[in-house]
Order: sequence, then structure tokens, then C-alpha cells
Amino acid sequence: MRAALKLMGIWLVLGMILPAAVPAQNYPTKPIRFIVGFAPGGGNDIAARLMAPKLAEALGQPVVVENRPGGGTNVAQEAVARSAPDGHTILLGSPPILINKYIYTNMSFDPQRDLVGVSMFAASPNVLVVNATSPVKNVKELIALAKKNPGKLTFSTSGVGSLIHLSGEMFNIRANVKTVHVAYRGASPALTGLLTGEVDMSYANIPALLTYLKSGRIRPLATTGAKRSALLADVPTMKESGVDMDMTVWFGVFVPSATPRPIIDKLAGVLMKMPHTAEMKKRLADLGAEPVGSSPEEFAKRLQAEEPMLAEVVKVSGAKPE
Repeated sequence: MRAALKLMGIWLVLGMILPAAVPAQNYPTKPIRFIVGFAPGGGNDIAARLMAPKLAEALGQPVVVENRPGGGTNVAQEAVARSAPDGHTILLGSPPILINKYIYTNMSFDPQRDLVGVSMFAASPNVLVVNATSPVKNVKELIALAKKNPGKLTFSTSGVGSLIHLSGEMFNIRANVKTVHVAYRGASPALTGLLTGEVDMSYANIPALLTYLKSGRIRPLATTGAKRSALLADVPTMKESGVDMDMTVWFGVFVPSATPRPIIDKLAGVLMKMPHTAEMKKRLADLGAEPVGSSPEEFAKRLQAEEPMLAEVVKVSGAKPE
């Protein structure tokens, strides 16, 4: 009897292990949908399209990028959160995963509960810029001007609630100034507003700025990351300019939280190496981004550290959906 119970216990343990091991061994068994919460052409979309063929090559199944814009990326997030947790629907996620639940009060899902990070792929700072005709030459001069004119200086971004918007709000908090956000529908209109004099300054990501920087029509004052960008090596960071802030845009892969760990590990094994190849480093550098390739644990630690900071900025700024 005791031997029979022992044997039954062994089979129970195996029954718990094998279902998790089998799907990872066979995964993937069909094409993978790679959901992006933005329209084609932006930084998130470009990152996904860089990753997709490499994922397909490594995993042996097609990886199809599917753009699902809307709701500040909530449409895409929910599509993945509600999908089967089998690794065949994945999300190209970015900071809105941490931000949105503090902006949208009627969300029918919780990104932190329903999604789990697999690997952070790459990261890139935003840039504070002014029109080349502006008398402001650096952040110190900008702060002095803003303090002389509280509530009068304006900054444009590509929309409400993005990390680009919150970079401007964090600048207000950390520099102890009051500048006013003007939201445009996209990076290009936001920069056009700067060039035409509708606003005094703008925040944007590096890819959106490259053409304007090369033409000399705008002047970069500072980047928002922890260290200087290789593409803008002569541009100081906010910290170097006396403003203690680090607001870095990142791109990472997420799956439904119920996805078996062996499948997450298989995906992570590919994604952790991918951004560090010579080819991918060059392509990321062209976008003003740097490779990361974190483990699931490292990614989780980064998300946990950033969320309280972003929640604070949303609360203080009073950011609301458009």
C-alpha cells in the first residue's frame, strides 16, 4: 500500500511537470502574431519589424507584425492579455504598460496582472529641443526663462500620457518650473508646431528628430536618459544639465501572464541575444536606441522600479486621456 501511494505521488509530480515541459519542447507550432499598439512607421513598429524576422528564423515559424493602435496602446495590450497563453500571440510593449492604468480609469484589464515581460529589447532617450532661432542655448537658460514666465512657456509632444509627454511633466517637477503641455496627433505635427512658433519647445524621440537635426532647423538642449546617446554624443543629459531625471523609452516583449514558464524561457533565450548581434546593434544605433536584452527577472525588476515614478508624474501632472 505504501509503495502504491509513493508511486502515485511520483505520477502526480510528473503530471505537474510534463504539461509545462511539452508545450515548450514543441513551441511554436504555428505562426506567431506580434501585436504593436501603434500605427506603422513609428519607433515601436520599427522595433517589432526588426525583431520579427530574427524571431522567425530562431523559432522556425513565421512571425507576423499586426498593428492594433488605439486607446493609448490599450487595444493592443488587451488583445494580447485576452489571447491564449501559449506564446503564439506576443506584444511589443513600452512604458504605456506602466502608465495607462493611472490615466484610464475604466480599463477592463490590468496590464501588470494580465501581462508578463519576457525581455526588454532596446531603450532610447527622448530629447528636449527648441527652434534653432530660439535665444535659449541650454537647459540652464531655459529654466531661468521659465521661472521668469511661469505658465507661459509651452512644449509640444505627440500626445497625452506617453513617456514623451511625461518627460515634459517630470522636467516641470524636477526643475521646479511650470511649462504647459500642448498635445498634437503625432511627432511630425508636434515638431511642425515648434518650427512655426506655435510652441516654445518640444520633446520627441530621436528617430522623429533626425531629419530636423541634420537640417539645423532645431536645437537639442538635453536628452532624458541616464547617459548620453551615441547618436547625439555632444548633447548633454538632463542630469548633466542639473535636472535629476531619467525618462527612457524602452521596447520589450510581453505575453499573457498565464503563459507557461518554459515557453517564456524559450522566447527569452532568443530575445536576450538578439539585440547584441553586430547587425542589430547597427540598426538600433540608426534609430538612436541601444541594445538591452534583459532576462525576465531583470525586466520585472526594471518595471517594478519605474512604475512608482511614473505614477507620481501622472498624479502631479493630472494627465488625462485625450
